[in-house]
Amino acid sequence: MANHVLVFAPAPQLTVTVEQPAEAVEIHVHPGGQGVWQARMIIELGPPVVMCAAVGGEIGQVLQALLSAEGIELRAVTREATSGGYVHDRRGGTRTEIADVPGEPLNRHELDELYSLTLAAAMRAQVAVLSGPAEPSMLPADTYRRLAADLGRNGVKVVADLSGDYLSAVLQGQPYLVKASHEELITDGRAKDDSEAELIGALHGLHADGATTVLVSRAGEGALALLDGEAYRVESPRLEVADARGAGDSMTAGVAAVLAQGGDAGTAVRTGAAAGALNVTRHGLGSGRADAVRSLVERVNLKRLDA
Repeated sequence: MANHVLVFAPAPQLTVTVEQPAEAVEIHVHPGGQGVWQARMIIELGPPVVMCAAVGGEIGQVLQALLSAEGIELRAVTREATSGGYVHDRRGGTRTEIADVPGEPLNRHELDELYSLTLAAAMRAQVAVLSGPAEPSMLPADTYRRLAADLGRNGVKVVADLSGDYLSAVLQGQPYLVKASHEELITDGRAKDDSEAELIGALHGLHADGATTVLVSRAGEGALALLDGEAYRVESPRLEVADARGAGDSMTAGVAAVLAQGGDAGTAVRTGAAAGALNVTRHGLGSGRADAVRSLVERVNLKRLDA
């Protein structure tokens, strides 16, 4: 097997952001979406990334060029409908949505092609990251169950960063690691509130439902993890927040990068926490220097919690 990470990103988006940090107005154009932000950080931490996605229309053509420019090897299904994207105005310090094109759900043929493409690419990887689309109706939830089961049976460690029906489905495929936010667990009814006791119960619940290892981010609080059936609090450095968005995706990326390089689950969780902590100090999603992440890992501790 190669040491690359397979990122399943079924529907990447084109992001256009208008900013004015000084007198001049700036326009920034990037590929976006959960899988893209994860791939960006994974590459920064060392492993190459192969991304499997469906793209289409003029937006799809732009996405392919932008993803290639970021060093992401794209294996794409060209679809009939256009890919999605959005335009945000961040002048004045607040984010205002100008336009949002979510994209249309994948049809049966496109989904079949994407599934086959993903299987072929993932079988040559040690780790596969399953990310979700921005639009929940983009593809059937059962796709994630099938992928987790098929890849896991063939020795690929599946890291899933999903919520809602997608999370419930992927658990049935018994992934190696599931990452979720505490807000998602509350919304999904897996925790009543954000108390540590409730979230520890959710950790064990996710494990019982099929996940070998569980990682739950808690915004400004330290993450919680379940490793070898034991619950831990992940104590990370406190850093001033510039933009909290994308911290969870960087956390997932840090985990995947370590696992792809043969690291153990504990080191993967500590690295993920460091990558997430660094991301909040920056405005770019899924960004951060590898040397900064590695220096922060030394300050991340796993504190075992009493049963």
